[in-house]
Amino acid sequence: MKSKKKTFDAVKFMREQRNRISKDIMDLSPEEIVAYFEGKTTSDKMNKNE
Repeated sequence: MKSKKKTFDAVKFMREQRNRISKDIMDLSPEEIVAYFEGKTTSDKMNKNE
């Protein structure tokens, strides 16, 4: 099987986003978590670089 050089690693990206979101909502109440997800667009969440 030939191996290709990956230009985008979807698994790595998913893990980074999951870890970032977990960190962001760690200390929030359930109501604040709902507001966090309702108040952001997908591009806002993905473009946050911290």
